[in-house]
Amino acid sequence: MLNAKIGKVGKVLVCGMKGVGKTTVIEQLVYGNLNPDTELHPTIEDIYVASVDTGRGGARETLRIYDTAGLQGEQAAQLPRHYLQFPDAFVLVYDPIDPRSLDMLADIKTDIDKHKEKKEIPVIVLANVRARGKRDTTPAMPNPVEKIMDRANIWCQRERIKHYTVNGMERPSLYEPFTSLCARLHPAQTKSTFPQLRQVMQNRQKSEA
Repeated sequence: MLNAKIGKVGKVLVCGMKGVGKTTVIEQLVYGNLNPDTELHPTIEDIYVASVDTGRGGARETLRIYDTAGLQGEQAAQLPRHYLQFPDAFVLVYDPIDPRSLDMLADIKTDIDKHKEKKEIPVIVLANVRARGKRDTTPAMPNPVEKIMDRANIWCQRERIKHYTVNGMERPSLYEPFTSLCARLHPAQTKSTFPQLRQVMQNRQKSEA
């Protein structure tokens, strides 16, 4: 396959608040070998290359996935400017047990819109439920997850972006969002209608002869 044509590589930036599981999502998608005992260190910046199914009869395309340091505190939504300029798509990740992580996505999305220069840039949102097991909840306290995810759904509908629920420890849960995103970045090429038009003209000429 050395002579295989290499198409455009889609550049995807993954961002969100610190500790929501961005690296877990990417590592599980690319390698599929994470488990609850896997130790991951805080990310500064990493780049992954993944061959992703487009959902079109086994066709696969390449994504270059950029993992970014988690935002926190006064850094809320302050992505470095170069992060807002080069990606072809954004994946925004939040923890559905922490409302602050969802609020931060709204600020990031505003920044993306300011810098997209009128071009259409796909954005998807992932609710990573992986964090649930790591936090203690009091039985008497109501579980805030449903309320936060309902709010996320309403916001995503208003912003016209896709919202997915995933688990960073379950690789199959990551297939749909990234397959859909890859298909949007690499749309199926429509065949030109000119050959069909030429064939119609030829048939008409034959019938008139």
